[in-house]
Amino acid sequence: MVSRRDNIGPAIVFLLLLCGGGVASWFLAAPALSEIARPDYDVTRMVFTYSTLPRLATALIAGAALALSGALFQQVLRNPLADPTTLGVSAGANLALVVTSLFLPDLLGAGRDLVALIGSATAAAIVVSLGARRGFSPYSLVLSGLVLSLWCGGLAAILTYLNQRYLSSLFIWGAGSLAQQSWVIPLSLLWKLAVIAIGCAFVMRPLSLLDLGESSSTALGVRLVRLRFVVLALAVALAAFVTSAVGVIGFIGLVAPTIARLSGARRPAQLILWSPLIGAGLLFFADSILQLVAGGLGDFLPTGAVTAIFGSPLLLALLPRLKIRHRLQQSPAFRRPRRWDGTRSVIIAAAGLLVLLMVSAFLGRDINGGWAFTSGEFSVDVLAIRIPKILAALTSGAMLAVAGSILQRLTGNEMASPEVLGISAGATFGVAIALFAVAPGFSGQFGFAVVGAISVLVVIFVSSRRSAFAPERVLLAGIALSAMVDAVVGVLSSTGDPRAVLLMRWMSGSTYLIEGSTAAMEVALGAVLITVSFAARRWLDILPLGPSPSAAVGIPLAKSRCALFGLAGLLTAAATLTVGPLSFIGLMGPHLAREAGLARALPQMVGAALIGGGLMVGADFVGRTIVSPYQIPAGLVSALIGAPFLMLMMRKRGAS
Repeated sequence: MVSRRDNIGPAIVFLLLLCGGGVASWFLAAPALSEIARPDYDVTRMVFTYSTLPRLATALIAGAALALSGALFQQVLRNPLADPTTLGVSAGANLALVVTSLFLPDLLGAGRDLVALIGSATAAAIVVSLGARRGFSPYSLVLSGLVLSLWCGGLAAILTYLNQRYLSSLFIWGAGSLAQQSWVIPLSLLWKLAVIAIGCAFVMRPLSLLDLGESSSTALGVRLVRLRFVVLALAVALAAFVTSAVGVIGFIGLVAPTIARLSGARRPAQLILWSPLIGAGLLFFADSILQLVAGGLGDFLPTGAVTAIFGSPLLLALLPRLKIRHRLQQSPAFRRPRRWDGTRSVIIAAAGLLVLLMVSAFLGRDINGGWAFTSGEFSVDVLAIRIPKILAALTSGAMLAVAGSILQRLTGNEMASPEVLGISAGATFGVAIALFAVAPGFSGQFGFAVVGAISVLVVIFVSSRRSAFAPERVLLAGIALSAMVDAVVGVLSSTGDPRAVLLMRWMSGSTYLIEGSTAAMEVALGAVLITVSFAARRWLDILPLGPSPSAAVGIPLAKSRCALFGLAGLLTAAATLTVGPLSFIGLMGPHLAREAGLARALPQMVGAALIGGGLMVGADFVGRTIVSPYQIPAGLVSALIGAPFLMLMMRKRGAS
């Protein structure tokens, strides 16, 4: 029996959010309300009737739909961190709409919602299939979902970058824009939400029985497979409809059910009832405050990015309460490497890198689009342009791979990397501040990038101390920080400032603007930092063995860990300046080095540096030649390879 007292808290929260949004909306609507009695045509009244009111209605309906979607995901997957954002469902719908807008625009007129549904369903199928191999553990679901989101975002960014004339308007919309010009969208969302709410009523009882456990609910007649399919379909449909209408609104599906629980909603029926109401009030309040503060820029600031800024700290706060049912194996060598000769592997990697460098320097496209070797009277000029870009890509890839080796050995987790832990995002935030607030040169941007990267490391370090740096919590903390930083950068990029174009180009990891002086500084920084990393090989061999062996041989545990984390931050900041925040080289380089039989610290870092540098040079070559005369940024090319690589690793780990 449901207690009335359990409903008081959620009701108070809903009313407070609704009243707060209503007060902010009153200030927005006051000029139009004063003119509403005038019989003649008035622009202010028209804007209020067909723009302001539909926007407020859309915020209420979209917030309710996303919150209901999140509540359904969390209940059926038994995962307090599940929502359309963390599971990659919204990103899948967004990518499907971007691809369709570019290649099959006629489909949007016939079935925009269908396109979004296909994208969301595909993303959900990938994430759930990965999670099913590990018993739907919260860690595996959230990690695979967020990495899939990064991959979808990278591919969407490439398409936008290559087709700016056609897709530039999708940037603000894709980040979650509630701006309206009619009542079409809120009315279409309303009846879809009503239909799915009716469907939820039919699955409420079996969904409530899941709290008894799988075996007990099955004994009571619940068909788990069918129930999961139906509930996931309802949740995916809600997220797809909202994404199709207004873009990606982040973290409402996570925040609203959490607030409902904290305010007293305990039973599934209460959660399903109060989560949509709180989500509606939350998005209504957030959008009203955004419009009131932003003024005339309210239509251009993405509401989805703003909600992500507040949702990510909540994800960090929830990590201590997250119950990990499947823990990762922590070992300095992770898995036993193949019995290959380490020296031979390093020689092969070095030879392959040399061949790749020669091909990248001397092979390219001619003016007719055909392949041609660089020769003749203009060869010196062509090489003068190519060589700095190649050297910058090589050095950056090597630094990211070495940073990944350090982080993986310190955390005991082969899926740790500067990109996944959010260190690259911290460096991005530092560069964004440098561009928008100070606008210094390369050295100044590097300083800000270092501060941003180390700040993220400090937050991860502090938030993970209670769990003894459990790999799952370290990774999820980094991912939450990365999402928050990306949201802040998205808000900055949507302001219309010309520097936002430079920031977006830099974030994509393009070597297009690299010159000789910049490449020389990058090479010098890389040489110094990688040399220091090699000198720390003894620490990296002993520290993964545990505190007791490290103290027994005289290694200062706290100081050495702090120094190595700081070194990883410096390497990441220097590399991110060239190849952007999303390359996954820091993940792939160390892993491939281990697969080549390089288990000890120094050989592994050397092999990872060679492999990481080669991967980035190859990505730069592919990006420069595959759609010539256009250039795809090297960072995005490597990201498209890296994200599937990470999901494949998770799949293999789940099967083992």
